[in-house]
Amino acid sequence: MDAAAFGFPSPVRPGATRVGWIGIGVMGGAMAKHLLAAGYAVTAYARSPAKAESLVAAGASLADSPAAVAAASDVVFTMVGNPGDVRAVVLDPATGVLVGLRPGGVLVDCTSSSPSLAREIAAAASAAGCYAVDAPVSGGDVGARDGTLAIFAGGDEAVIAWLGPLFVHLGKATHMGAPGSGQSSKIANQIAVAGAVVGLGESVAFANAAELDAPLFLDAISKGAAGSRVMDIFSDRVLRREFASGGSVRYIVKDLGMALEVGDGGEEANVLPGAALYRQMFSAMVANGDGDMSLQGLITVVERLNGIGK
Repeated sequence: MDAAAFGFPSPVRPGATRVGWIGIGVMGGAMAKHLLAAGYAVTAYARSPAKAESLVAAGASLADSPAAVAAASDVVFTMVGNPGDVRAVVLDPATGVLVGLRPGGVLVDCTSSSPSLAREIAAAASAAGCYAVDAPVSGGDVGARDGTLAIFAGGDEAVIAWLGPLFVHLGKATHMGAPGSGQSSKIANQIAVAGAVVGLGESVAFANAAELDAPLFLDAISKGAAGSRVMDIFSDRVLRREFASGGSVRYIVKDLGMALEVGDGGEEANVLPGAALYRQMFSAMVANGDGDMSLQGLITVVERLNGIGK
């Protein structure tokens, strides 16, 4: 392929721009399917190929390594579990994305990861003649399913604008600043989400103990200042005690941990008492054997603390 027709800044369009996707769990699988439905060719990689069956059935091709995905793609999206996974998938000297991505190619990491790692990857991509954007998302499995995610994009503003025809099928992208700023934005977002989920769980536990009609209560308060996107996504699940829907609570424990870490080589920790408390409460879910539950399962911790058996 002519280098001028490959990657940035060649126009992004269905049928021409080739997309790679690495990480096809609850979020990633839904996001990749939106791009398939929009007419983009998608090549995917999954550590467990069986997890890719529905994506392959929808028209995706399957590759045997991240490097092979990159070799077949103009743009590679990653949506994996944690910073260690990102490092392995992108920077491994034998099988990583940057081994296979040609000059002009663009890496988009949607994982909730480390700002310093995002900057390291951006520098490594630049050295290879490629581009990297850290673009973690918020909106949960509902946002991924409906294509309404908030996308926090860090990196070159021109590259992020160029990715617009892809981002539009996933949600709304906002350029947050230089490399790493997308990840910092997601960490800050998670502090706000965690506080809202803790508040939801405690309020429903209190309403139940007061023998209120919990559905009526939540409907009433949703019309006032307590109403939020978190309530929209999670309140019905709390009422139905549907705790499996969504990603594992371990992810927000990880994200809040990054919020509390000492910043890149500095000597001062971030003093965030609320985030520290929220992390302890979500960690209690893991300690109670409920680490595979989603965030809305936090109400079970409140119930245990109050001696309420459900």
